Amino acid sequence: MNAITAPAPSAAALKLPGFWQRAVKHRSFVIGGVLAALLLVAALVSFVWTPWSPYAMDMANKMQSPSGSHWLGTDAFGRDVASLLLVGARASILVGVIAVGIGLVVGTALGLLAAAKRGWVEEAVMRLSDFTLAFPAILSAIMMTAVFGAGIVNAIVAIGIYNIPTFARITRASANAIWSREYVAASRACGKGQFAITMQHVLPNISAVLIVQITIRFAIAILAEAALSYLGLGTQPPQPSWGRMLSEAQTLMFQQPLLAVFPGMAIALAVLGLNLLGDGLRDLLDPRLARAR
Repeated sequence: MNAITAPAPSAAALKLPGFWQRAVKHRSFVIGGVLAALLLVAALVSFVWTPWSPYAMDMANKMQSPSGSHWLGTDAFGRDVASLLLVGARASILVGVIAVGIGLVVGTALGLLAAAKRGWVEEAVMRLSDFTLAFPAILSAIMMTAVFGAGIVNAIVAIGIYNIPTFARITRASANAIWSREYVAASRACGKGQFAITMQHVLPNISAVLIVQITIRFAIAILAEAALSYLGLGTQPPQPSWGRMLSEAQTLMFQQPLLAVFPGMAIALAVLGLNLLGDGLRDLLDPRLARAR
């Protein structure tokens, strides 16, 4: 009876007394949370306020150094760099949310199906994942661009497809461990079907693993979007993008190196923050590490 009612370790970690007390003492979690929050705040603030219009060009004041008027200077077209960075955060978050969402929904569903059905279904899902992994996000975006043209939609789809096999593999491995537990065997003996067991026992108890993976894949999606925009395959003008800001600054490195420093720092801090947040969540949601701290 205890085997049926006992919560799985990963889900129980969220309910341990003092979870948030431990969280605020976890250096990686705090630093990562602050950096990720700054990324979100920058994107939200850009909807209601920017120092200057990110689309307004002022050739008379191009290539200016940071000043009281333009906090981070201006680019080769006289646009305010601080405004471009704020609005560019939107593209990073948009791509991250949708692309990771595609991978999470489709990949998790395939992983749960593979773990529940086993046999040839599991083999087919895993081989499909292997095939998809053979086409990285950038290569997939290049192929889609050749067919449908460059744009942020194609970039999102390419990155999303690349995330599917990762979530499918992690979900399948974690779900297989849950299916071998005693309380799942007891549920099957009570007559519960595979779908009911998956929704009531398997999915809730692998949620912590998926949450950690979401933060990591979000960081990778931001990097992929920046790389695709740098190559001219992602966000298109006039919409600001950190990757395209780097691309435009590469020919001006000797005249105004700060034009590359600021978007590069924005990408690095965003990715660092999400990775640290993921590491912190992994430690806090692991019951063995939670008890040790």
